[in-house]
Amino acid sequence: MSLKSLTKDWEPMSYGFLDASAKREIRRKTLKAIAVPGCQIPYASREVPMARGWGTGGLQVSCTLINPKTRVKVIDQGADDSVNAVSIRRFLARVSGAPVTLDALEADLIQSRHRIPEEILRDDQVLVLQVPNPEPLRPVQPNMSLARQMHADADYGRMWLQLFEQIVRSGRVMLGASYPSLVHGRFVMTPSPIPRWDVPKLNMAKHLTILSAGREKRIHAVPPYTKVEPLVFDDVPYQVEAHADLICHRSGAKGFFMNEIPQDDGPSLYEVSDSELGVKMIRRAEGTPTEFGETWYKNGEMAQ
Repeated sequence: MSLKSLTKDWEPMSYGFLDASAKREIRRKTLKAIAVPGCQIPYASREVPMARGWGTGGLQVSCTLINPKTRVKVIDQGADDSVNAVSIRRFLARVSGAPVTLDALEADLIQSRHRIPEEILRDDQVLVLQVPNPEPLRPVQPNMSLARQMHADADYGRMWLQLFEQIVRSGRVMLGASYPSLVHGRFVMTPSPIPRWDVPKLNMAKHLTILSAGREKRIHAVPPYTKVEPLVFDDVPYQVEAHADLICHRSGAKGFFMNEIPQDDGPSLYEVSDSELGVKMIRRAEGTPTEFGETWYKNGEMAQ
């Protein structure tokens, strides 16, 4: 055995961009997050070629999990063709050699900002959600030391009070995204700034969901077949956005989450938020053979 046989040739960067020590730590912390669903696990967030707050946490997890055979899909608020989604997808492909795809059915690893695909994910797929603020107690307890003590004691009374005040003042819960949810009956988490429409998709899902906040240096996870229950009062049921009757002006899709596009003359047009689902529907209307997966929602109602 020689010293040369124990070393590698110099390379400008490690495979997947992150060094081996960073990947080891993220893997360990991810396993811990999976073992304790919903609990925030601190980690030493590394620098990546992206500004903090634009997906650095999700990118680090993706760089850790990716391999040359991993088929990658990247979403930015439902769109595959936004600047952020294209940049992250190109970066992951360049540092790993992994193939990329726009189809949720083909992907092995899906990194997303603020949305979950409308098609149901399989048990062999991993969803990585970018999280700008992982602490659900921050609006009611800005002192993070006290907030973590509240998590340890399962003391979420202030969260319930916040929801109660919104119902009293406005007649309904006013949270449009990042709806606080109880994971596995123990920890309250912020499920990324996904809309209320997407929160039920995490409940008892087949796939693994990893939520990573690079700026806040926190990872939490929702393992497969884990209960995720939005905080609601018994007499005030959880409500998703009223998009069931909206129709996409491009694809004709109906019963899915829509983006509103205001027009100069006053009214608004609507476009299905999941861009690839809209493309599939356009292809089907044109007579092109297209593979569709089962969707979480059917006619605006969550499928049982």
